[in-house]
Amino acid sequence: MINFRLEDSEYIELIKLLKVTNICGSGGEAKHLVDEQMVKVNGKLETRKRAKLRVGDKVEIFDQIIIIE
Repeated sequence: MINFRLEDSEYIELIKLLKVTNICGSGGEAKHLVDEQMVKVNGKLETRKRAKLRVGDKVEIFDQIIIIE
């Protein structure tokens, strides 16, 4: 599990989160994973690459869970 603390903003875009948590090495890779429907947000498949994630959201990808704090 990864706890990601939001600082200086009220949200982070999904593909940016996947990059800064080192789940993906690039934005292109992050976009591909979203396109392939491999990412869930709060238990539901997320197809919006730039979905705005806020405190309390939970992202699931592969065997990783990211909690936005």
